[in-house]
Amino acid sequence: MRRVRNAKVLATLGPASRDSETIRALFEAGADVFRLNFSHGEHADHRATYEAIRALESETGRPIGILQDLQGPKLRVGRFEGGEVRLERGAAFRLDLDETLGDSRRAPLPHPEVFAVLEPGAHILLDDGKLRVAVKDASASHADCEVVTGGVLSDRKGVNVPNVIMPISPLTDKDRRDLDFGLELGVDWVALSFVQRPDDITEARRIIGDKANLMIKVEKPSALEHLDELVELADAVMVARGDLGVEIPPEDVPGHQKNIIRACRLAGKPVIVATQMLDSMVQSPAPTRAEASDVATAVYDGADAVMLSAESAAGHYPREAVSFMDRIIARTERDNFYRPIISALNPQPEPTAPDAISEAAASVAHTIQAAAIVTYTTSGSTALRAARERPLVPILVLTSKLATARRLALLWGVHCVNTADVQDFGEMVGKACRVALGEGVANPDDKLVITAGVPFGTPGATNVLRIAWVEG
Repeated sequence: MRRVRNAKVLATLGPASRDSETIRALFEAGADVFRLNFSHGEHADHRATYEAIRALESETGRPIGILQDLQGPKLRVGRFEGGEVRLERGAAFRLDLDETLGDSRRAPLPHPEVFAVLEPGAHILLDDGKLRVAVKDASASHADCEVVTGGVLSDRKGVNVPNVIMPISPLTDKDRRDLDFGLELGVDWVALSFVQRPDDITEARRIIGDKANLMIKVEKPSALEHLDELVELADAVMVARGDLGVEIPPEDVPGHQKNIIRACRLAGKPVIVATQMLDSMVQSPAPTRAEASDVATAVYDGADAVMLSAESAAGHYPREAVSFMDRIIARTERDNFYRPIISALNPQPEPTAPDAISEAAASVAHTIQAAAIVTYTTSGSTALRAARERPLVPILVLTSKLATARRLALLWGVHCVNTADVQDFGEMVGKACRVALGEGVANPDDKLVITAGVPFGTPGATNVLRIAWVEG
């Protein structure tokens, strides 16, 4: 099941795809990591899905990553008489804390934290930005607005307040319950929604500890202002273009996407591009040309993974969506322009032995035309450094920790194998050659570039580079 591409596919599971047969089909079609979206579904559903993934992992012998995506503090309007109303452009419209059913003149907004920061001149977006109102007057309990962009507004639609930092934690009570449940299950990654500033990460880090890796979702304009700090604090970053594209002008999203990918590559942190990548495949068996180009752009930019949301979770063609994503990535990476683009942003190594070894490994592998770079790692840090170089050859990661192998499943260019630890240098070289041959990464008489840390099992201590020949 070794992929012939570098960028990975992250597929969301849901009503259309959570059964064991479909999960297997998605994995065989190219899914490397599965996302459990805790904005939907019951704990029992997610447990059954988790167990189905782990059963497939055990059967295939391939480490599979599982991402728990927390809902976060989703702001929503209340309910209306008749379920919906029409707002006319230029009309007065009030939002308040009164739970009485709304009408065309007012609506309940049961979020006092919103009114605490609203000022005249602020804009409020309703229903994913389809409607917009401008605040004329505000207090701790209400906001009098004018409708800027009208339309139909129905029960429980989402609310966004761009360019305003909300005084709320990204972890709601529901998120804390879901997080405890996910960590009990054994998820590999936790995605934190609606992060605004570095302090927002603190509580999640404290709860998670070393039980999983933490991914932050960049979907608020304020997160863009603290991007470098957030990248440094997180284990990975998701470019969540859905809510981000609501709160900033759509024409600004591509530039910010490239900037986020660049920041993550320089920091050596995995970065995922998400939302509406093959959106038409919710209903159609094939993507549009524009969607194929969108996926390719993320691959050219150097994203570690691209994500499917509703396409694989609730669409009519989940397997086809994964298959097309797989094909687009593979074709893009074969393009003559891919390598010059991807290599243009190779970061400068830090003045440390691990960085020097990782940079040298990529260079040596290219010079001697090695079949692969083999890295031994316990924590995953050696693999992260190797992937940051975006080498020309595959990266075979050997680790004695299954949790590390699962977490690295979304990392660019790596093929992870969970194997027993080695005790000495000779055993290390021999095992690297045997596994590379067995996994189809190398053929007899091929050369390998091997990196590791001595003494073995010391996290982050990469200090050895060795060239080896694979025997038949």
